Amino acid sequence: MDAPPAEGPPLPVAIAGATGYIGTRLVPRLLTAGHRVRCLVRTPRKLTDRPWAKDPRVEIVTVDLADAAAVETALRGTGALFYLVHAMRSAGGDYAERDREMARTVSTAAHAAGVGRIVYLGGLGSDHTAGLSEHLASRREVERMLAESGVPVTVFRAAMIIGSGSASFEILRYLTERLPVMLTPKWVSTRCQPIAVRDVLHYLVTCLAVPETIGRTLDIGGPDILSYADLIQLTAAARGLPRRRIIRVPLFTPRISSLWIHLVTPVDAAIARPLAEGLRNPVVVTDRAAESLMPQPLLGAKAAIELALAAEARADVESSWTAAGPVAGDPDWAGGKVFEDRRERFVAATPAAVFAAVATLGGPRGWYRYNRLWLTRGIIDRLVGGPGWQRPRRHPSQLAWGDPVGFWRVAGLEPPTWLALRAEMRVPGDAVLEFRIEPSTRQDTAGSTLVQTARFRPRGLLGLLYWYGVAPFHGPVFTGLIDGIAEAARAPETAASA
Repeated sequence: MDAPPAEGPPLPVAIAGATGYIGTRLVPRLLTAGHRVRCLVRTPRKLTDRPWAKDPRVEIVTVDLADAAAVETALRGTGALFYLVHAMRSAGGDYAERDREMARTVSTAAHAAGVGRIVYLGGLGSDHTAGLSEHLASRREVERMLAESGVPVTVFRAAMIIGSGSASFEILRYLTERLPVMLTPKWVSTRCQPIAVRDVLHYLVTCLAVPETIGRTLDIGGPDILSYADLIQLTAAARGLPRRRIIRVPLFTPRISSLWIHLVTPVDAAIARPLAEGLRNPVVVTDRAAESLMPQPLLGAKAAIELALAAEARADVESSWTAAGPVAGDPDWAGGKVFEDRRERFVAATPAAVFAAVATLGGPRGWYRYNRLWLTRGIIDRLVGGPGWQRPRRHPSQLAWGDPVGFWRVAGLEPPTWLALRAEMRVPGDAVLEFRIEPSTRQDTAGSTLVQTARFRPRGLLGLLYWYGVAPFHGPVFTGLIDGIAEAARAPETAASA
C-alpha cells in the first residue's frame, strides 16, 4: 500500500543502499508518493536494468560510504536519508565494526550536509544489548552511531521480513521444501512477529509525511505472533506439502545451524549465521505507536507467504538478497599464465535469439547438456563453502549486471552481443566464461556467430593442478554447452535441458 502523493515540491530523498533488497523496492514507491530520489551507490551498473533508473526524478550518484567528504557532497540538498546498509557477511573481518564505522561516517556527513532526518531499518528485540545476538546488538550500535551527530533519526525495528527474494524467506522456503523431516535447534520455538515486505515499505514511505515519527524508535510487525516452526508449517501448507516433522536438538549451535542452512538452501553460511543467531531472541512488537501513527491493513503471515510464493512462481521477484554485496568485474588478465578454452559455432538464428538462449543459463534448463556434471560441481562447491549450484534468479530468462547464474555472476552485459560471467565458486584462481554473438558473415545463410570462451588464471601450484584436473571434462561440458545454446536458439520452443 503506497502513501498518497506528498504536498509541495519536497527536497530529494537520499537512499544509501538503493541496490539492496529493501532499497530497490523503496525507490519506485517514493516516486509514486511524489518524491525525487537520489541513490547513493557504489556500483551504478546494478541499477541499469531498473525501469525507474531512467526516471528524470532519479539521480544515481557513485559514492563510497566510507568517504566522509564524498558522502557529504552527495547528500547536499537532500531533505532525508534512508540508511539501508547492513554488512551481513562476516568473512574478511568484523562486520559489526564495519557497520559502526560506516554509520558514524554517514551520520557525520549528513549533519554537515544539512540533512533533516535519517530513517533506519533495524531489528526487533530487547534494548538490553547484553542479551541480544551479535547481529541484533550490531543493529543497536548502528542506531546509536546514526544519532551521534545530532541528526534526528527515525528507527523502524522489524523481525523477519516476508517477501519474495528476501534471505530470511529463502531460508524458510528451502528448508520447508527440501526437508520433510528436519533436525532443528531450539530457536525454532522462539516467538517472532514477521511482517510483509509491502507493509515495511508503507511505513518507510509514509513516515516522511508524519512529523511525529521524527526522532522516534518504532516497532513494526504483522498481526501474527508465531514461532519459526509455525512459519515452516504455514509455508508447507502454502506449497501444498504435508506437515513437516520437526525434531528439536538443543546442541545445535549458530555455527552448526548456519552450515546446515548453507548446505540445504542457496543462502551463504556467512549470511545465514547472523540470521540464525538473531532467531534465538524473541522478536515481538512491544510498542504499537507505528500502527496508530501510520495505519494500514497489515497482512498476516499466511497471506504474506502466499504472496511471496506467487511472485516467485510468476518470475516477478522485484529484488533479491543475491544482488547484494560487491561484484567484481572482468579480472585483469595481465601477468601470469592464462588458460583458455575457445569454441565457435554458426547458428541459424538472429543474435537476439542466440542471446536469449544464453540468458537462460542456470535457470530451469540448467546448462542444456551434462547437467549432472554441472550439478556435481555445484554440490562439491557447496560442500567447501561456495555458492553452489542453484542460487535463485530474479527472472528465468532475463539477466542484469550483478545477477547470480549458478556459481557464476554477471560481470559484463551488452544484449544481444555479449555476456561475461565471473566464477564465484571456490577455485584456486580467476575464472570467466564469456559469450560473444555477432551477425554471421556467411553469404549462403542468415544467422549468427557464437563464440564461447572460458578463461582461467591459476593461483600457484594448486591452480595449475586444478586446471589440469578438470581439463578432461572441458571437452564434453563446453561442447555440450555451446551446442545446447545453438539448438535452443534455433528452436526455442522445442529445446529441452539434458
